[in-house]
Amino acid sequence: MSKATLTWISGPVLRARAHGPFRLREAIRVGSQALLGEVIRLGTTAAGAPEIVAQVYEDTTGLRPGVELQGTGELLGIVVGPQLLGRIFDGLLRPLADVAGKGARHVLPSAGGSLQAVLRFEPTLRTGARLDPGAPFGNVLPRGGRALRALAPPDVAGTVERIAAAGDYAHDAPLVTLKLADGATRELAMSHFWPVRTPRPVRARLPADEPLVTGQRILDSLFPVALGGKAAIPGGFGTGKTILLEALAKGCSAEVIVYLGCGERGNEMAGVLEEFPQLDDPRTGRPLMERTVIIANTSNMPVAAREASIYTAVTVAEYFRDQGLHVALMADSTSRWAEALREVSGRLGELPGEGGYPTYLSSRLADFYERAAKVTTLAGETGSVTLLGSISPPSGDFSEPVTSHTKRYVRSFWALDAKRAQARFYPAIHPLQSYSEDSLDMAVWWQSVYSQVAAARARAASGENEWLELRRTLLTLLDEQARLERMARIIGKDALPARQRLALACAELANEAFLRQSAFSPIDRYCGPQRQACMLRLIARFIELAERTLAAGHTPEAIFALPVLRPLQRMGEEIGEDALEKFAALEQQIVQAFAGLGSSEGVARAA
Repeated sequence: MSKATLTWISGPVLRARAHGPFRLREAIRVGSQALLGEVIRLGTTAAGAPEIVAQVYEDTTGLRPGVELQGTGELLGIVVGPQLLGRIFDGLLRPLADVAGKGARHVLPSAGGSLQAVLRFEPTLRTGARLDPGAPFGNVLPRGGRALRALAPPDVAGTVERIAAAGDYAHDAPLVTLKLADGATRELAMSHFWPVRTPRPVRARLPADEPLVTGQRILDSLFPVALGGKAAIPGGFGTGKTILLEALAKGCSAEVIVYLGCGERGNEMAGVLEEFPQLDDPRTGRPLMERTVIIANTSNMPVAAREASIYTAVTVAEYFRDQGLHVALMADSTSRWAEALREVSGRLGELPGEGGYPTYLSSRLADFYERAAKVTTLAGETGSVTLLGSISPPSGDFSEPVTSHTKRYVRSFWALDAKRAQARFYPAIHPLQSYSEDSLDMAVWWQSVYSQVAAARARAASGENEWLELRRTLLTLLDEQARLERMARIIGKDALPARQRLALACAELANEAFLRQSAFSPIDRYCGPQRQACMLRLIARFIELAERTLAAGHTPEAIFALPVLRPLQRMGEEIGEDALEKFAALEQQIVQAFAGLGSSEGVARAA
């Protein structure tokens, strides 16, 4: 291992005279406390001596010129394994309860670290069997929670010479002795080391054909994100980014959740750390933490560690993807991560780009978001990593660099609106500023959902996709509402023609009955795909009958004075996932109410 002597330091950035070969991105230990660092530049001093520039991921207070640095010979990486699930870590993947001092021994491949988990192991291979890269060699049975598998590292293959018997073992205990192709042997444990900046290899990337179900109607029905896709959640201060990400972590259809608090305020992360261990998974009834990994790297922690934490989190997500699981990574927020890049870049004396961010901000964002995918793993199973990153643009300005660059790499853009948030409208997602490029790919999946909850209509049987049609109708109505409201502010709503007053009332109904969702209601906090289909159909049915009734000569005010409007507005909080038959009964009430209004023959025939 090479050594170097520190010659200059500024915050997390240092320069050192090298006394041996180093390589880019090599992990180093700094000083007597073995602070973790990473080589980020190789060069020479003015006198021609070899020099390295490194960033340190821990507090550098007290370091001075003359301190010795030591290279590890390995790239910056972490130890991944089944022991991570259900735990809380800092940005360097140290168990949070153990972060009492400094030191990098826990992340270096030569040490097992402080996370001494004992797990039940059951072998699935015999002596003499072939073990391929990334293939499982045993089952891991935690004392509670999901059963996982012990995986070979993606860069190791050979013949099993020895495998441990079933029993309880530490996560880093050698379980398999493997004979490699060159005749050498290597021991494998449940966990293994992997560099955080290197994407884990896969057999193939798969096309997006189903959504990550979030349980939020405005997202799933209007702006879906694919399983293995990527979404950005920009919003100004107080618009609900963290609350929305926490709701997605609790209710989305992913099998494993990796929640990253990247540079957020300590009080926000404290709420997450206190609440998550007490919650139950709504699908299984088991503790929610059994399928969750939390990485907390708050704004008062070393800034360089914030830059590394986002790669730590996505590497953990890729490991569980390789288990054949669907993983969702919530990063809150990528703006704080970009600010860490900006600070380190400034200390390096690099020429700043737009907004003071380094010129390589765009490529770093691309490197992160491109690690999202639905894949066939090396073991031949299907897994995915879905990336959901929040953005905190200053003053809610979506033209700032982090937001504008992120839009180039994500396919779903969920824009949070300050006015909606101030009106206590949750989720405060603006339906006209948001979009989803995955929507057409999700049409077949959604149509199968609509076919399950009720018989498909004639237009669906003729080849049209009902979900796409209803989605387009609702977005068109909301766009018309925005245009009419600008007009109404000038001439007054009462001066508008009846058709336009009806459009405004129908748009308000869609907002209140479908797009607004109460996070405090046990029934409405999560809405499954089938219930969303029933609700959207019912709103479309009401609007269709209202337009026919208006054409028959009735006023919008008479239509929206019908008593059936109240249960329609409240259906999200009164009709649960296990009572979908009540939507059919409510539809009959709506039809009878319009018939009682004395509408035209066309409405009577529809009844």
